[in-house]
Amino acid sequence: MPKVITVLGDDISTDHIYPGRFMATVLPSETPQFCFADMTALNASLREQKFPPGSFIVAGSNFGCGSSREQAASTINGYGIIVIAPSFARIFLQNAVNLGLKLVICPRIEASEGDELELKDDVVVNVTTGKSFEIVPLPKLRQAIIDSGGLIAYTRKLLQARLAAKVSFDRGSPKGKPLRNLCKGLFFLVMMFLLL
Repeated sequence: MPKVITVLGDDISTDHIYPGRFMATVLPSETPQFCFADMTALNASLREQKFPPGSFIVAGSNFGCGSSREQAASTINGYGIIVIAPSFARIFLQNAVNLGLKLVICPRIEASEGDELELKDDVVVNVTTGKSFEIVPLPKLRQAIIDSGGLIAYTRKLLQARLAAKVSFDRGSPKGKPLRNLCKGLFFLVMMFLLL
């Protein structure tokens, strides 16, 4: 069963998560090595893969505050970790959604390092203590994007479904019409997402 890797306090900034001196590294395949680089014991545990994907970081309020660096979300996502916190900084939350990082908003979470946690539809169950904590669900579209693996994967999935539907309905139409309709659909999706 997935366990809590670490418990962090309030206002953990993007600089704690992904120090600014590594900003030149942007590839999601390379950023994980710098995850919590200044918290050397945590960084070493992550790099040595002592925790399986699906493990948890439990944090305090306003997790991911500070700069808008996308690497803060990609570095955690590289390990398949789920972050549970009472609240997330707005820009970090959006970056995490765009990259498919699993986040759980749980205002009253209580857990210690090593506790076994289980995610259910509307609660986090601390199996170690036997307590349950209510989850504040993300909006359905944001959750769908995370569940798809991020905005690019979600958009690709939508476009493929739309293309399959258009091809079956537009067989007699001019060649350019399905492509125009796909572009209109993509524009609509992006605009809808920006308004979230």
